[in-house]
Amino acid sequence: MSGSPRQARWLPLALLLAASHALAAEPFAWPGGTRAAVSLAYDDALPSQLDHAIPALDRHGLKGSFYLTLASDTLRTRRQEWVEAARRGHELGNHSLFHQCSSSLPDRTWVPPHRDLDTTTVAQMADQVRLANVMLAALDGRSDRTMTVPCGDTRARDGDYVAAVAADFVGIKLGQGGVVADMAALDAAAVPVDVPVDVTGAQLIARVEEAARQGTMVSFTFHGIGGDYLAVSNEAHDALLKHLAAHPDIYWVAPFVDIMRHVATKRGANATTP
Repeated sequence: MSGSPRQARWLPLALLLAASHALAAEPFAWPGGTRAAVSLAYDDALPSQLDHAIPALDRHGLKGSFYLTLASDTLRTRRQEWVEAARRGHELGNHSLFHQCSSSLPDRTWVPPHRDLDTTTVAQMADQVRLANVMLAALDGRSDRTMTVPCGDTRARDGDYVAAVAADFVGIKLGQGGVVADMAALDAAAVPVDVPVDVTGAQLIARVEEAARQGTMVSFTFHGIGGDYLAVSNEAHDALLKHLAAHPDIYWVAPFVDIMRHVATKRGANATTP
């Protein structure tokens, strides 16, 4: 044997470390051998989502997740359009009844007093979120549900209300980030989101390409599409959809609930593998 006895003793450890590194670098297994999952989500039940986003998704054969604030005008005036979207495979998600946010944070003068999270208790928020799930089930007949936390604010008057309802959901979008760095470390109750505003199609495409390089997932949360507020242009949105539809071998584009079910299944399989 070449080398010193000291080198020989260290060789197995070196091999173990190399094997551990290779295991850690192994990409997450997405359906069909794709390299990344992409969640296309839309908050607040805005008219432009019905007018522009859903027709664009349907045109490209893609499915999105629409997080409905149940008190939004479109639930009263265009309810059947949301029902039809669900029938075509789009996800209807929970964005609470009244979109409570904290008025005490910067730039929150728009928060009305009767919808101020700072003055709402955990129990009140839990009741409202669970009622929103019941109302969503009346629209789409489904039981598994995901949520996007309004404004990303979790602190009610007397504690963290998201912790009180987390068990009711397959996954919850919460926090900033967009591209997940490490699927093994992902918290299903705090999946980071990218909130694009006034961006180009090239910028959106760069985000999904980053997810593909990392072998993880990217979770978009759009608001207005070609209108309303926090808007992305129809052109930028369509450029992203066109890119995703052209590369089904690279990107698995699915409703967020399906992505999180898959993540849970893979984690369960890994946990039981000897």
